Amino acid sequence: MMTMWKIMCVVVICLPLTSHAEEVVTSAADQQVSMHVTVYNNNLGLVKETRKMDLPKGQGELRFTEVAAHMKPETVAVKSLNLPAGLHVLEQNYEYDLMNPQRLLDKYVGKRIKIVDWNQYQDRKETVEAELLSNNEGPVYKINDEIFLGHPGYQVLPKLPENLIAKPTLTWLYETSAAATHNVEVSYLTEKIHWRADYVVLLHKDDTIGDVSGWVTLENNSGASYKNASLKLVAGDVHRVQDLAVRRKFKEAREQSLPMAAAPQFEEKPFFEYHLYDLQRPTTLKDKQTKQIRLLDTTGVSVRKELLVYGIQSHFTRQYREENPKQPVAVYISFRNSKENKLGVPLPEGIMRLYKADDKGSTQFIGEDRIKHTPKDEDVRLKIGNAFDVVVQRTQLDFKQLTSKSYESTWEIKVRNHKDTEVALGIIEPLFSKWEILEKTHPFKKLDAHTVRFDVSVPKDDEVKVKYRVRVGL
Repeated sequence: MMTMWKIMCVVVICLPLTSHAEEVVTSAADQQVSMHVTVYNNNLGLVKETRKMDLPKGQGELRFTEVAAHMKPETVAVKSLNLPAGLHVLEQNYEYDLMNPQRLLDKYVGKRIKIVDWNQYQDRKETVEAELLSNNEGPVYKINDEIFLGHPGYQVLPKLPENLIAKPTLTWLYETSAAATHNVEVSYLTEKIHWRADYVVLLHKDDTIGDVSGWVTLENNSGASYKNASLKLVAGDVHRVQDLAVRRKFKEAREQSLPMAAAPQFEEKPFFEYHLYDLQRPTTLKDKQTKQIRLLDTTGVSVRKELLVYGIQSHFTRQYREENPKQPVAVYISFRNSKENKLGVPLPEGIMRLYKADDKGSTQFIGEDRIKHTPKDEDVRLKIGNAFDVVVQRTQLDFKQLTSKSYESTWEIKVRNHKDTEVALGIIEPLFSKWEILEKTHPFKKLDAHTVRFDVSVPKDDEVKVKYRVRVGL
């Protein structure tokens, strides 16, 4: 009787311990209530997701699956939106030991598995048992006291090993004050997601008017999909502590045709020292997807075309003997980003591609250039190529070294126009801190302390010579 009484006491004591065992709750993406994604233009995204879940009273384990594979675990924040005082996180783990054939076999090193092969001569399956000795750069098996470096057939494991998961998962040890339904918000930063701006400028016939449209190109390689997300984009140079070797990689967006006019989809507003672009509708960002969304579209923008040729500062302190004295004539397109010029919105950094219709009305690509973040009421200036029918030839007619640090030279710059219309050309000459133009055939403008500019007009099929003598000192 005494022995039976002791056994009954043990059973009674153990029952409460079993009833308080930790429960495991798994939350998947189908429990999503809301998704907010903010993407920065430096390979960074902020994900904020809310899921509805039932949590029992007491301590338990919560597994939050389908998070970004490239998330930064140290940035995770979790809270209950509807019952903030009823949920406490005691411990957090990020499980990224994902299931794949290599890792599955790694877990069975030193254990026995089956290998199934098809015997084509006897037309039947054959199964052998093997001990997996190693899985480093290929499996090594021991079968019937012989060592096999690989084996035909496919491996069959008796069961899934522990500590492997199918998808990246956040795991928390939590404590609740009562059983309740929680709207749990989880936020974190992730890498491998970024956006850039791509622009199209369609020049009109006379090169004085253009139509400007902009696209946002998003690339999501973060290792997660974001369904029906509220999307925001941040334009600006957000400082991050990181390895300087990390660089953004760009993949050229395919452009099958020029975009048609459409209503703006982003609402732009200042945000801290940056600019925030808020998409006015939900969108889905799939993993390993490139998505394009219209940013802006406007017509009738006044543009200016410039032909410029640049000298080289070192030419003024040496005898100039060039086998090919012809210089490239750069073509620039510029316009004012102002409300009066049909724009006036902050333009994020990106590539502007220029097009123009030929005499048959077919649109042709004529050049591209990258712009920096451009606020409103600032100028956009694009170098789109070199002129074909305008030739500039530079000749040094005289050179003297006056002192060890003083030089005098005479220059002749011939501009030949082979076009059937008159052209205007700017000649930019970079001089030294001490300079004086002694003689000149054309007026010049002083752009800054070291630079002057000559502007000339050249009639069609004609030539203009710009000649000047200058003294420079170091």
